[in-house]
Amino acid sequence: MAAVPPTCDFGWQAPEFSLPATDGKTYTLSDIQGPNGTLIMFICNHCPYVLAVLDRILRDARALQKLGIGVVAISSNDVTAYPQDSFENMAAMASEHGFSFPYLYDESQAVARAYDAACTPDFFGFNAKRELQYRGRLDASRKEAGPADLRRDLNEAMKQVAETAQGPMDQIPSMGCSIKWKETP
Repeated sequence: MAAVPPTCDFGWQAPEFSLPATDGKTYTLSDIQGPNGTLIMFICNHCPYVLAVLDRILRDARALQKLGIGVVAISSNDVTAYPQDSFENMAAMASEHGFSFPYLYDESQAVARAYDAACTPDFFGFNAKRELQYRGRLDASRKEAGPADLRRDLNEAMKQVAETAQGPMDQIPSMGCSIKWKETP
């Protein structure tokens, strides 16, 4: 079943984190932060919503990095229930697709909870002061990629953040598979 995250809570401060990445390093928010903002994406390996637009996510990440936006992807899914989202499979995906950003593993799910991540993909766009300015969709694609000429909502919003430190007032939430939470005893 599709999940839809809440709308942007403008000014909400990005929580710090320290997570292992598929490149063998550990990254903090400070390591990722760009001079003009930061994009934190919650994704995973198996989600059809993510897979349908992965090439677009990679395209927009590269474009935003050129604008001084730091970019990172985080997978927080329960890998016991969804083994295709394992750290080893994350590393394979990042390598196979040539991720230009770190792909982090949130095994405890503490970071996803701190960010109140709802789905994959879930995009959090922050300005240079780590204030939330975008919590919207990549584009109008859903479980299947839409036409190639769709408006690039995420890219346009984060370009605006890089230039003005403020995101657009009108935002359409992302949609995707719910985060696969671990069962709590």
